[in-house]
Amino acid sequence: MKPHEKKHSSPGESRRRFITKTAVAATAVTSSNLLCLPLSAQDRSGQVSIVFDPADAVAQERPVRWAANQLREALERRGVEAQLHERLDQAPAGQTRILAASRTSRLARQLLDAANIALPQTPEALGLARGEVGTQPVLLASGSDARGLVYALLELADRVGFAERPLTALAEVKPIVEKPANAIRSVARLFTSDVEDKSWFNDRAFWDRYLTTLATQRFNRFSLTFGIGYDFTTSIRDCYFHFAYPFLLSVPGYHVRAHPLPDAERDQNLEMLKLIGEETARRGLHFQLGLWTHAYQWTNSPAANYTIEGLTPETHAAYCRDALAMLLKACPAISGVTFRIHGESGVPEASYDFWRTVFDGVVKCGRRVEIDMHAKGMDQAMIDVALATGMPVNVSPKFWAEHMGLPYMQGAIRPLEMPPREARDAGFFSRSSGSRRFLRYGYGDLLAEDRRHGVLHRIWPGTQRLLLWADPEIAAGYGRASSFCGSAGVELCEPLSFKGRKGSGLPGGRDAYAEASLRPARGDFEKYLFTHRMWGRCIYNPDCDADGWQRAMKKEFGAGAAAAETALASAGKILPLVTTAHCPSAANNNYWPEVYTNMSIVDATKRHPYGDTLNPKRFGAVSSLDPEFFSRIDDFAGELLNPERSAKYSPVWCAAQLQDAAARAEVFLRDARSKVRDPRSAEFRRLDADVSIQAGLGLFFAWKFRAGVLFALFERSGHRPALEEALNAYRKARTAWAELAERAKAVYRSDISFGYDKHSRGHWLDRLPAIDEDIADMEKLFRQLADDPAAPLKVERQVVEAAVRAVLESGERSAPPALERFHAPPKSFARGKPLLIEASLIHTKNVPKLASIRLRYRRVNQAEVWQAQEMQGRGAEFQTVIPAEYSDSPFPLQYHFELRPVSGTPWLYPGIPARWERQPYFVLRRKSEPFSFDL
Repeated sequence: MKPHEKKHSSPGESRRRFITKTAVAATAVTSSNLLCLPLSAQDRSGQVSIVFDPADAVAQERPVRWAANQLREALERRGVEAQLHERLDQAPAGQTRILAASRTSRLARQLLDAANIALPQTPEALGLARGEVGTQPVLLASGSDARGLVYALLELADRVGFAERPLTALAEVKPIVEKPANAIRSVARLFTSDVEDKSWFNDRAFWDRYLTTLATQRFNRFSLTFGIGYDFTTSIRDCYFHFAYPFLLSVPGYHVRAHPLPDAERDQNLEMLKLIGEETARRGLHFQLGLWTHAYQWTNSPAANYTIEGLTPETHAAYCRDALAMLLKACPAISGVTFRIHGESGVPEASYDFWRTVFDGVVKCGRRVEIDMHAKGMDQAMIDVALATGMPVNVSPKFWAEHMGLPYMQGAIRPLEMPPREARDAGFFSRSSGSRRFLRYGYGDLLAEDRRHGVLHRIWPGTQRLLLWADPEIAAGYGRASSFCGSAGVELCEPLSFKGRKGSGLPGGRDAYAEASLRPARGDFEKYLFTHRMWGRCIYNPDCDADGWQRAMKKEFGAGAAAAETALASAGKILPLVTTAHCPSAANNNYWPEVYTNMSIVDATKRHPYGDTLNPKRFGAVSSLDPEFFSRIDDFAGELLNPERSAKYSPVWCAAQLQDAAARAEVFLRDARSKVRDPRSAEFRRLDADVSIQAGLGLFFAWKFRAGVLFALFERSGHRPALEEALNAYRKARTAWAELAERAKAVYRSDISFGYDKHSRGHWLDRLPAIDEDIADMEKLFRQLADDPAAPLKVERQVVEAAVRAVLESGERSAPPALERFHAPPKSFARGKPLLIEASLIHTKNVPKLASIRLRYRRVNQAEVWQAQEMQGRGAEFQTVIPAEYSDSPFPLQYHFELRPVSGTPWLYPGIPARWERQPYFVLRRKSEPFSFDL
């Protein structure tokens, strides 16, 4: 039997027996089948005692005991005998001793003090230290609470699993203290396909490996998400778990069922949900259940595989209340429930009474359960309904719409999402299409300082779905940005989310590999172990030691690890920049940059899926996803032909960044190929293919961005050479696409399905005809101009020729002047008081003579527009004041500077740094106590 054909435990196996069996096999990530390293004679003879402080109540908690067993099993897997003891005096003399104790333990405090380190009171902090108790050396694994102690023990288990000499690794542990940057660090796994998702949902061995991965990499929350397979109640095909209650429960007093689901299968689903919850809690993780649909009637859906019977409008709310209460009582490990409140839930917006009734089901369960509400269309009245339950309440907006952009909170939302001038709240989508439109794809006005709700940012599965990605700088940047203005943290919709959505599931699993040998032997998620490792650790601590993720790469690829990591990181920068700079649709249903559906440069009437984009609906008119910092292609072309330039990041700057990232990825990938331990291993071949494809995407978009600018220059000038250069650039883009598509041909199936529509499935090869058609239209236009060589130019020839050179020579690549001690932001501001902002060029050298410095500022409210104010200069000192009436609001303030030289290109400060590790603006909070949300 092959590894991927291994028979898993039967669905009918009891939870007790499952837990007993997996206590032996649960080493999973900490010591996978890749970790059978040879032991030195020194390590082979060693023994380890893992000891609990009997006076420490935290050390007795179930998750801590589980983590200690993970460490014991990791050691034994490496051939090191290990035992668990309840007291230090039970450990035989001469053994390596590991003491598991929280910061409240007297022994732990003694060891921490002796090591001259302090473990903070912050929840989930961890510490490792060496010392002595009596005359015996001890390695302390400590935490501020049970989760922190779990992380400390799992860190040791991880090191043991990957070390060449496990006992040596333990002996060389340096004192460390780490604390989380974000209170919530969540991963969401989406059930959207009967065909593709039932297998993992019912795979008990999968849950053991998967949940251990999350705990080991310091995620503290797992969200199992049902009912997100559709955006409304029409064209329903595969709706397993869509309206989840009748797929799990038979509620007394109601005759509601999902037809034709057998009762036995329904009951089995509930048993699996209980087990998943118990296993999640056993690892110390918060278990969140997503119930995104409360519709029970499908419209225009003759192909639906299940229908809901026995409900009426009169019984709908009461049934949902009672079903929810029954579900929470049946699954006591559920710590929170996520609801989609807006119209896509199947319930009309502003249905406050309906949701008040449903939330009463949370109250009736008799324990503390978090209510998490998806933010689209959210208003204060709905938040108040949730708060009235007395339960903790989170509101969860989308982070960069339904995609993944650069690692900061976007400076502005697209014009299409701004509040309409005459908002009319009427109809099924009254709020999200009316006055609350600005909350469709961002945090909107949720971050007021006096809020009583938490804010959890959700990274939607749009930009990165299929390809392997992991860049430590982007991951750390997200770790820093996710607590923005007191936010609770971040939830990452994991890779492969929405695979098989809207009834597009295909037999054979979610991985989409054409070649069986490329499929991860123990489940599709194992392709992304490195992604989970890097993101989990960087969101926990953006300044964490790189060894936390590098040790896995070193074990996997040996001498080629550093090159492989750099190649993967460089490739991982490409699509987030593309998404940020150019977003033809905020909806992931429409825009999938990994397998991009071409949008015409030439003809706005050409068919494409990008309905929510600016007019004319063609490539050059597309908005950035952050129009405060990035300019459109058409706008930038206009700037090149005029003396007034914008300080925003241009499409040509983006093209240079993309080309550099692609080149770097390819250079280091070639180096990795020559150095890795086994270049034919499935692990390296998966990385090799995905890095190559992303590098190809970088080149494609780089050249298409240039082609778009050059075409826009031609349109504005009539300059035929500009059109010729646009054609040359577009052909280079086409070559890059054809090469990546050919590379992907042997790797991925011909139909990679993330939706039912053509643009949500298929293959890179399918996209070539639309590219060729657009190029043919451009060629036709070029030939037509040849018949009229004397056509007058609309712009002076010298001006347009200079503009064309600026595009082709990538002059936008150069970095802006460095500003030394230019600005020290105030620590805070007082509401309703004028705020002085100062800047200085005294310590700055080699800065061109400035015509002006402009302060751009805005409340941290995406429904508002940015303000601009010229700074007054006296010599090298500049200042301006944000008026008192502007600061008189409940929101924090954000601002940045636009510096305009007398001649040359203006630039922004602080701007986007070279490594993308911080936000491009400053944020000020009020002087009052910062907001904190009790989780």
